[in-house]
Amino acid sequence: MLKSFLFLALALQPPPQTEFVPMNTLPPGDQLPSAPLLVAAYSFVWLATLFYVWTIWRRLGKVEADMRALEQRRASGSGR
Repeated sequence: MLKSFLFLALALQPPPQTEFVPMNTLPPGDQLPSAPLLVAAYSFVWLATLFYVWTIWRRLGKVEADMRALEQRRASGSGR
């Protein structure tokens, strides 16, 4: 089973390139074929990071509001 999988994987590989081909002679689709995936990956990472920072900012705001309420209760003398 593993041998047939390896043989199939090797059979599906394109033949090795034997000569140098300048980038400007390639069709536009072959010059940078993975560019959309790269942009999508960077976009996803940035959006996930911004979402994470936003959730931390909201939680920190709630903690600060709780601390202000606790400080007001302590200052008014009704701490219990």
